[in-house]
Amino acid sequence: MTGIVMPVNGEEVAPAKMSLRDLAAEAVAGIFARPGRTVLTVLGTVLGIGALVATLGVAKTAGNQIVGRFDELAATSVVVTNEQGFFFGPGGDSRIEIPADAESRLLRLNGVTAAGSFGSVEVGGALVRSVPIPDPLAQTEFQMSVYAASPGLLDAVRGDLATGRWFDWGHSERGDRIVVLGTGAAQRLNITRVDQQPVVFIGDDAYVVIGIVDSVRRQPELLNGLILPEGTARQEYGYTSATTVQIDVEIGAATLIAEQAAVALSPNEPTLLRVQKPPEPQDLRRDVEGDVNALFLVLGGVSLLVGAIGIANVTLVSVLERVGEIGLRRALGAARRHVAGQFLMESTAMGLVGGIIGASLGVLLVVGISAARTWTPVLDPVVPLVAPVVGAVTGLFAGLYPALRAAALEPVEALRSG
Repeated sequence: MTGIVMPVNGEEVAPAKMSLRDLAAEAVAGIFARPGRTVLTVLGTVLGIGALVATLGVAKTAGNQIVGRFDELAATSVVVTNEQGFFFGPGGDSRIEIPADAESRLLRLNGVTAAGSFGSVEVGGALVRSVPIPDPLAQTEFQMSVYAASPGLLDAVRGDLATGRWFDWGHSERGDRIVVLGTGAAQRLNITRVDQQPVVFIGDDAYVVIGIVDSVRRQPELLNGLILPEGTARQEYGYTSATTVQIDVEIGAATLIAEQAAVALSPNEPTLLRVQKPPEPQDLRRDVEGDVNALFLVLGGVSLLVGAIGIANVTLVSVLERVGEIGLRRALGAARRHVAGQFLMESTAMGLVGGIIGASLGVLLVVGISAARTWTPVLDPVVPLVAPVVGAVTGLFAGLYPALRAAALEPVEALRSG
């Protein structure tokens, strides 16, 4: 690169252009003039790009595991409810009731392993106690939920008994005065065993406790209530129909059973029953990826912004420290674009190096996390290739203002200041 040459034989020689090679050499020299500061500046971009690459990789890898480790309990549960209650038709109000033989209807469907229905029983505000005569000096009566259930409900909710047994169809058909307690209800009533046939009272009506439910993996509200056979509830309290049907299905059959269950229970008006089925694993995976990406991309973006501010700050400080150098270059014939180009190339180079290092560290982080969790690492191949470009563009924009400020310096003023 040369400056303007004095007239020779009355003619001026045009200034030589600064080649890209010379510009790159000057930029590299400027970068390595203060290596410590350069390293700290590049570190901000490294953190930002590394966070972005690692976030995308970990989110995609974790989402990929959802299909393989999808919760088997949720994947095999279908619930039909009667929440819509009444509908209005030409004949007036009609009650959408779940049929009494709902359990047997559903068990005929291929893919159903267990089914059971239940609903709340209106006992008229009657209190529950485990002693024949209430003690006025101690709390012996409790307000508790009472449920009516079909015999297959225990298997459908994946329940376990702490003691005793669950009722069968014979108990229901005869309307036997028996009850099964949830573990929470049993604790409040101070009943721990059933071998001596303890009795609980719902108001003034006595019921023999035949079992205590220890745990259920579905419908946990049952643990805090009293559970009667449906036939008993109809006979004693005018119970009409269940409001909820719990279906346990084979893996992979949930979607099909969800479509067939409403038709099986209400052939004429299947749309008036609400069917809850598990989400598709693919949809759940996309949701997980979206949530994780939205959270950590913000963090990665903040880190990248910090890196960009660091590059802009260091480049601006470099301009202020090299005012004399800039003035000398301008006096020797360097154009404003040459000065601006040099500082832009320095900031872009720092962003590019930070992007390359950050992308490499991000990929290594994804692999390390996957190895620690025994996952298969999954990463879009475009991400590590685009990351250095993002770093370079970040550095380019970060150095724009300092470069324009350097280019705006007048040679004479720059030489005086330098």
